[in-house]
Formats: sequence, structure tokens, C-alpha cells
Amino acid sequence: MKLLSFSFLFSSIIVFAQHEHHQPTTSPKETALPTVQVQSSKQNYVPKTVRYDLYVKDTIVNFSGKEKRAIAVNGQIPMPTLTFTEGDTAEIYVHNELNESTSLHWHGLFLPNKEDGVPNLTQMPIKPHTTHLYKFPIIQHGTHWYHSHSGLQEQIGMYGSFIMNKMDEPTIPTIPIVLSEWTDYNPNNVHRMLHNATDWFAIKKGTTQSYGEAIKQGYFKTKVTNEWKRMNAMDVSDVYYEKFLINGKNESQLSQFKAGDKVRLRISNGGASTYFWLNYAGGKITIVANDGNDVEPVEVDRLIVAVSETYDVIVTIPEDKSYEFLVTSEDRTKSASLFLGAGSQVKAKPMPKLKYFEGMKMMNGMMKMNGDLDDMGMSMSLNQMDMNVVMYPEITGEAKKHDMKNMKMDDMKGHEMKMDEAQYNSNGLSDIVTLNYAMLKSPTITNLPKDAPVKELRFELSGNMNRYVWSLDNKVVSEADKILIKKGENVRIVLYNGSMMRHPMHLHGHDFRLLNGQGEYAPLKNIVDIMPMETDTLEFNANVEGDWFFHCHILYHMMSGMGRVFTYENQAANPLIPNPKLAQRKLFADDRKFHLMAENDFATNGNDGMLMLQNTRWSIGTEWRLGYNDMHGYETETHIGRYIGKMQWFMPFIGFDWRYRKFAMDEVEKNIFGQTNTKNNRSLLSLGINYTLPMLVRLQSEVFTDGNVRFQLSREDIPISKRIRGMFMVNTDKEYMGGFDYIFSRNIRGRVHYDSDMGFGVGISLNY
Repeated sequence: MKLLSFSFLFSSIIVFAQHEHHQPTTSPKETALPTVQVQSSKQNYVPKTVRYDLYVKDTIVNFSGKEKRAIAVNGQIPMPTLTFTEGDTAEIYVHNELNESTSLHWHGLFLPNKEDGVPNLTQMPIKPHTTHLYKFPIIQHGTHWYHSHSGLQEQIGMYGSFIMNKMDEPTIPTIPIVLSEWTDYNPNNVHRMLHNATDWFAIKKGTTQSYGEAIKQGYFKTKVTNEWKRMNAMDVSDVYYEKFLINGKNESQLSQFKAGDKVRLRISNGGASTYFWLNYAGGKITIVANDGNDVEPVEVDRLIVAVSETYDVIVTIPEDKSYEFLVTSEDRTKSASLFLGAGSQVKAKPMPKLKYFEGMKMMNGMMKMNGDLDDMGMSMSLNQMDMNVVMYPEITGEAKKHDMKNMKMDDMKGHEMKMDEAQYNSNGLSDIVTLNYAMLKSPTITNLPKDAPVKELRFELSGNMNRYVWSLDNKVVSEADKILIKKGENVRIVLYNGSMMRHPMHLHGHDFRLLNGQGEYAPLKNIVDIMPMETDTLEFNANVEGDWFFHCHILYHMMSGMGRVFTYENQAANPLIPNPKLAQRKLFADDRKFHLMAENDFATNGNDGMLMLQNTRWSIGTEWRLGYNDMHGYETETHIGRYIGKMQWFMPFIGFDWRYRKFAMDEVEKNIFGQTNTKNNRSLLSLGINYTLPMLVRLQSEVFTDGNVRFQLSREDIPISKRIRGMFMVNTDKEYMGGFDYIFSRNIRGRVHYDSDMGFGVGISLNY
């Protein structure tokens, strides 16, 4: 099948004073409400009931040269742009033609809780081949978007613009834009691979940071320090994507603009996990709104849009040429382009690759041996500096690489840590002006009611990249109670990011004030991008009853449990949730899901492998080694354990060990403690622990029902080069193993190793 034809971008130029312009594929029906009339300073506007019919259906797309399954709505990706005017009533019929359930969440909208679109929280999922009506008043304006809140459907096409015009909207030409990404992998497999600590995505992106690469670039000590503190290679994004898209296309052009024209771009980041840098070849970018709320105009050279954030920006066409609006992923691996204007193309300067080892050096200085970060969060609050600024060649300059590399971390823990890009500019290192939240100022006073009681909540954003567990205060959604708030009170939330990744935290159903130094003109947002070590404070007035989700909007973080539910005290029951206990069990199932990992090595000296099921806390795994004769023997070990602690370095377990090996007459093996082994015919239970040591070495301590004790040290993923991994094992039973893997593909490795029981072997390892 051929790739869907996406004419969306070219049909979406609209003048927002003209309310009648809709996507033709949605066939909206409008009926006037004659009893209601809203006065405007510029016009009289008669509110309407605006109907959309959305047909959700499986499709096949080809973004990368391979045909893959996606989900289209009304035959298009992104989903149709839905357009309303403040005062209207939205009537949206969702026709689920999938063979699975779905839902739609109206991101950033103020609406009744039962219309919010979170399955098993505000409604039950929309069952296959049924229709569900969402109906709510439009009581705000601005650039928003909508997406599936069911599973990982958002990753494969279920995202679109949701535009609400003012009744006196300026008549500047306006383009709704949805940024997104595409992976050829099934997103369920992506999620599984992330939980199983794959480095395949890093290999694809060229960000492995192996020992060979560290030595070549002069960062061997940095790499050793990194692993001594039990950290894996640094990255700024989780997933490798084949393509990045602007309104469903990697590159497109709008040629109707001419010199002097100003164009308003209503930008929504509909990506599942990608932050995007925005650059414009035609000059400055003027930000006029964020998360659907107006801000005082501010001019910048570039800005980064967090996952699920929206920005309204104005750009100017300087001459009769075609100017590139360049969208680049935060890890700077790939980009997408929209050219504005006609004539010869003027391209934006591509963003240079990040300097990962310099970022790793900085990260090493921030991390304690116990996995906690140094307490520098307050000094980095208000987004005054991106912690990864030392990774930016365009800021530090290639000529400064040696100086930055040798910068002492002690020097960075004080005043220098507060340096923003403006300070770099004054030092002559860069003239780039980058937006940060401290620049955002509301044009109107946003103070909360002064006489309302205040409820203050504090959360630490916590995470474990090794096992991909993301949480608040080291608890995932299924482990935490709902947070009770009272209608009318002011809720203040203090968030500290104790993880090494940035998190876009989203509050459903409310805007909050972000305390950014602008006093009573603090901007209103529904997303706050919190960088590592940063502390941010946000506050909102509790004014709409219901169960409201508060979560990280990186899709794979949310599905791993990074969130909470705010619920109002003594609220009425939700008629769309007939069985609250059943709905809660289904909601909790997302972060309790088990993920499968399997590996088998077919070698000249035997066959060995493993099978493991893991979720947020639990691990069930079995290993086997099968010789080709009785002398080499056969053995299997099974362990069931629970990870403990924020970093999950410690796992107590119960085990079962079965072995058979034919000994020669009078042959007896003893361990280093003088205890006799029973490898010839062994069937034992055990109690033990796994503990991750510095250098990411795993210590396993085990006591068996026959009284024997065994200690073992092992590691299987030592990054020697981009594709070569080293491994070793040694234990008190006088067994040892060493070898190397060469990674051919995601599922195939070549292996050479020596085993004290099996001898030397060469083989092919298959993994899942």
C-alpha cells in the first residue's frame, strides 16, 4: 500500500477571524444558539455548536521506506485540526473503527472532568466499533492539541491541533503546526526495550560513549568515573526515530508568502518523547503565547519546545525567498523543515552535534556515590541555564573544547553554575539568544485568590535509567494514593528533579502559575519542563471537581508510572465510571506491566541463554547452560526477586538451582571455602541478593539449602567500542567466564568466549 497522501499542511492556512474555515475531511456542522450572544469590542459573535465526526481507523504508512501500521483519523496523520471560537460548544463524535479500545484527551482544555478523556480515570475506554460523544463548552482561547490517552497510540498517529480563537482574533495569516516523530518499531516493543536497558537506540544514534570512544577523545577518566558512580552512558533522549515530522511531512513548503509578510505559527509538540529545537533562517522568532496563554512578546534566536508544550510564534519573510523553519530533535540526530515563501531557499544553520563526554563530565560532578544529586536545584531554578549547556558547541565554541573539558566541577558548583546563555554572550562565546521560562511574562495579572487557603505539596521527580522506572518520590501511580484537594483552595506544588533527565510535567484540566521571577505577572501554563537538578514552583486554584491526572508527558515515562491523581474531596461520582474499583485496577495495570527479555547463544562449546520477566519492582528470571556431552553437563538457575530502593541496585531473591554433570571416578569439586559442590546431581533452593557495585558490576550472594555459600561477580555489557561489548564472571565455586560480543543488529550478536566448564566457544547470540 502507498503512503497516505497528507495534504493537511497546505490546507491548514487559515485566517482565524473567519470561523467557518475547517478541515474539509471533518465535515463540521454548526447550529446557532440564538439565545446567547457575546459582545466583543470588535464584533458581535453568535456562539455555535460545532460538531466534528472523527473516524479512528488502522492504516499503513511509509515514512522511512518501510510500510508500517499506524492509526489515522479521518484518513490523515496528524489528526484533523479542530477549530472553535471562544463561546462555542464542542460536540465531537469519536467513531472507533479499531479492533482495540481508544480515547481522546483534549490537552490543556478547561472542561468537565468526565470529558477529559483519560481511560479508566475520567471515562471507560471507547470500545472497538462503538461511538463516543465528547461535549463541552469552549471557555478559553489559544493553541492546544489533542491526542489518544490509550496505551501508546499517540506514538503512531493519534495527535492533532486543537485551536480556539478569540472572538476578536487578529487577522494575521496563521498556520497550525504539529511536530512529531516516527519510529518503525512497534511502540510496545520500544517500551519493552527501554525497560530492558537496550543500547541499540544509542548505537543507531551514534551516542554510545564507549571506552574506545572515550580514549580517542581524551575522556577515559571521565568514562571510568561515570561507571564508578554506577551510571550508564549519557543521553538526552530515549528513543531512536527514523523521521521527524512537521504536520506529517519531513519537508514541505508554503510558497504564498512574500517579502514583509508576517506569519503566525501555532506550534504544538505532539511527539511522544522528543524535545524540539526551533530555528528560523529569516531572523528572529517572536514568542507571543505559550500553552495557549498570551505572553508579552519576546524575541529570540531559538527555543526548545518540551514534549506536549505549545508556542505561538511570529516570523517575518525578509525577502522574496523561501526561508527554512528548522525543527531539530534535542539529541540533534535529525531534523524536519518547513520553507516559508517562494524563490531560492535560505537554509537555517544546522545544529552541531552534542559534546556528550563534556556533558558526562559535568554529570559526574553532580552525582553522589549513592545515586543522589548534589543539592544544587535551587541555584538552577527558573530555567536560567540548561544544565547541558557545556554540550553545545554553538555556545562554548569548538575552540573552547579543551578549556571546558578541564573545567573543575568544584568551580561549577557555585556562581558559575548560574550562568545562562546571556552570560556566555557577554564573555564573547556566543551571540545566540535562547528562550527560557524566566523571559515569559503574562500581559495581565495572574494572582490567585488572596483569601483562599493554601495547600502545599512537594515532590521529587525520581528515575532509574538502568531499569527505566520513573516516579514521584520513588512511587509510581499504582503505589500512591490519590491526592485530596479541596475546591476553592490554592494548591502550590514544589517540584525538584532528582533525575538526570528533563521531564515535562502536565496538569490536566487547569492552568497553573509558574513562579519564574515575574511576580504577579507570572505566566500561565499547563506544562512545566523541569531540567535535572532544578526546582520549580507552580500554583493553581482548585476550581473544577474531578479526578485530574498530573504526569510526565514523555509517553514512555508516563506509562512507566510517573504521575499522580488529584481528586477533590466529597465530589460527586463520575457517571462514566460505573465500577471505580475495576477502573482503578485497569489504570494501575499500565505501570505494573511485565516486560519480557530473552537471549540464547548457539556456540561451538554449548548452548546458554536466559529468559526474564520484569516490571517496576519484580524480576522473574531463569538462566541455562547446556553442554553437548555429559562431561560438560547441564544446569539451570531460576530467581524471583524484588528490587528495593530508588536506584534499584539491591534485589533480594529466592532461587532454584538444578545441575547435572558427569564426574570422573573419585572426582570431587570444592569451592574456595572448602565446601563440597554437588554439580553431579544438584537440586537446591536458595536465598540471596543481587547488588550493583561501582563499575556496574553485579554482586550475587547466595546460600543454598545444603549449606553451601556462593559469591559471584559479573558484568555482561562493558562498552569496549560502539558495537563491541565485553563480559566476565567469576565466583567462589571456582567458575569463571570471559568474552566479547559484536552487535550486528538489534537481535543478533556474534560471540567469542571462554567458560571454565565448557571451554572455548564461538557462536551467534540471538536476543529479544
